[in-house]
Amino acid sequence: MQRIGIGQAVVLAVLAALLIGTGIWAISMWNANSGVEISRHGWIAISLGTFFSLIIGCGLMALMFYSSRYGYDEAPDKFREESRRERERRMAGRKK
Repeated sequence: MQRIGIGQAVVLAVLAALLIGTGIWAISMWNANSGVEISRHGWIAISLGTFFSLIIGCGLMALMFYSSRYGYDEAPDKFREESRRERERRMAGRKK
């Protein structure tokens, strides 16, 4: 098991502090706005925002899996391209 260096420990501590601070802020905002009622238009806006966020997220994940499966994420291979050209030259030479 690899030991954590001082730089990694500092980064982890800062990220943990940000997470805790965000949680405290979210709880305080939730409690401060607990008496506010949301109108019908507010619920519609929240629902549509959630729905379209899920649609976009699912669509992007589907595109990522599709491109990964069919090789669109592969790095270009210089040697593969050269060997394809050589095969084409050989095939053209056989046809003559």
